[in-house]
Amino acid sequence: MRNAPEPRLQAPEELADDEFDRSLRPRRLADFVGQTAIKEQLAISIEAAVSRQEALDHVLLAGPPGLGKTSLAQIIAAEMHVQFVQTGGPALERKGDIAAFLTALEPGAVFFVDEIHRLARALEETFYPAMEDGCLPITVGQGAGARVVTLELPPYTLIGATTRTGLVNAPLRDRFGIQQRLEHYSVEDLTRIVHRSARLLDVEIEDRGARAIAGRSRGTPRVANRLLKRVRDYAEVRGGGAVIERIAVEALELLEVDDEGLDRLDREILRAICEKFSGGPVGLSTLAVAVGEEQDTIEDVYEPYLLQRGLIERKPRGRTATRRAFAHLGLEPPGQPTLL
Repeated sequence: MRNAPEPRLQAPEELADDEFDRSLRPRRLADFVGQTAIKEQLAISIEAAVSRQEALDHVLLAGPPGLGKTSLAQIIAAEMHVQFVQTGGPALERKGDIAAFLTALEPGAVFFVDEIHRLARALEETFYPAMEDGCLPITVGQGAGARVVTLELPPYTLIGATTRTGLVNAPLRDRFGIQQRLEHYSVEDLTRIVHRSARLLDVEIEDRGARAIAGRSRGTPRVANRLLKRVRDYAEVRGGGAVIERIAVEALELLEVDDEGLDRLDREILRAICEKFSGGPVGLSTLAVAVGEEQDTIEDVYEPYLLQRGLIERKPRGRTATRRAFAHLGLEPPGQPTLL
């Protein structure tokens, strides 16, 4: 499949953040940086489906936020040359909502449901026959006069995205023929992403400047692009426009992003565990109150990176800080046996 050339983008200042992020998303598998094994497997599945003139098997994409699940869903539709329809799990409130989407799909279309783990259990069951048999039973009428009408659906691909695979019911999860989990990106891959985004935005950037941003991006392309925006602003105001290493580091320090990629709230979480609770264990609900943040936000956004960096541990009784966390904060660990 030939790759369409990417347009050069001049993001205006009034461009909304979500539109800005979409403008930097890759449009083809060949442009998607990282996740090599997943890309290869998807490329084979897509080519096989296209050669058979069939819809791609249903796909479940899992992983922390900002790793490219939505981008991959859009790329699959683009590579298949089919319609792309997007919604979110919380937006589907009734069976009629699902029926309206599915019956309006073009043959072979991709139907993308973000945060699919937030679907109501009763609505999950609506997808079972739609995914397995390509039909949708609809109850017409009420009481003794009610009857079931079965609607035949066009061939389609359901792509579900989730940050919490364990909350997707097993019967629904098992109906996805392709299941992939995206992992955090290496600094090398993130450096390539920063270079690519800078090129699209006509930002002059040196390799060390790109690497400085990549190294503090929490292994996440979305964070890398967000930091690039802020570093670009700093470079234009105080650095003559070019993003060199010194300018990037100064800008990131101004943003309170340290050399581990931790921001202010990350450090507040660590400090709460280390200082207020003597290294833990501390329950998630208690920790959320201590730092003034929602439990889901801590569990889905902050905790995965802290775990990956070896700064905290999850134990049956709660979260504990490791010796590495105490060292990062410049604190002396209390010498508990639970600490690494």
